[in-house]
Amino acid sequence: MAKKNKEQMSFMDHLEDLRWMLIRSTVAILVLASASYFFIDFIFNTVIFGPSNPDFIVYQWYCQLIQWLELDATTACSTSFDFEIINTDVGGQFSIFLWTCITTGFVLAVPYILWEVWKFISPALYEKERKGAASFVIVSSLLFFTGALFGYFIIIPLSVNFFGTFIATDFIENKFTVDSYMSMIKMSVIASGIVFEIPIIIYFLAKFGIVTGDFLRKYRKIAIVIILIIAAIVTPPDIPSQVIVSIPILLLYEISIFIADRLTKKRLKNEPLSK
Repeated sequence: MAKKNKEQMSFMDHLEDLRWMLIRSTVAILVLASASYFFIDFIFNTVIFGPSNPDFIVYQWYCQLIQWLELDATTACSTSFDFEIINTDVGGQFSIFLWTCITTGFVLAVPYILWEVWKFISPALYEKERKGAASFVIVSSLLFFTGALFGYFIIIPLSVNFFGTFIATDFIENKFTVDSYMSMIKMSVIASGIVFEIPIIIYFLAKFGIVTGDFLRKYRKIAIVIILIIAAIVTPPDIPSQVIVSIPILLLYEISIFIADRLTKKRLKNEPLSK
């Protein structure tokens, strides 16, 4: 049977496309999750628990930065953590092992998932725009991985350094459960990756006339407040950390305004034309 074009597709046809998109994406995640099993020691020992080690490279960079700025490096260059990461559930280690593989599979499958998303939404675009699949996947993937790296190398070390050295009283001993530690890792990496997709999200919202540059400017103050709240949630409760996390998100918001302006002008120019 010949494949229906977008004008002939019913609501159920779109749902069927969505279902197969989700199935293919899930299969890709599971395949890559299975492959990650062969690198699980590296994933755990070097990647996941790396920031819990005082010798983690980010702490060394921070020390070098402080010394370069000729500031007091006594505290910055003497990072030491007084905590343990423990498991308190019978099946805790197996659960952590399983979900670590799945999370790794998801992160690695992001370019393919984005490709599937593009195929699903492309029928709503102009013919010449459908040829931009490669650009969409490359740019979206780069933004996601940049955000994930930002979460891993900036947010996580800030959080571990703060909570790993903070002591309210000597009567309390820090023993973090592996669940809480892993949740922090996953939230910081994946949430940062998704947040860095703001320009892509704004691109499509502006493309379909849902938002404009003027709209984003009008609600810039509200957006700044929301960004600061997000920064307060994902970072330790200290001002420098929140400022560090807020800066790239604010920059992405400003880039989104530029993108929305360009697309709004282009959409208004082409509005009388048919596809």
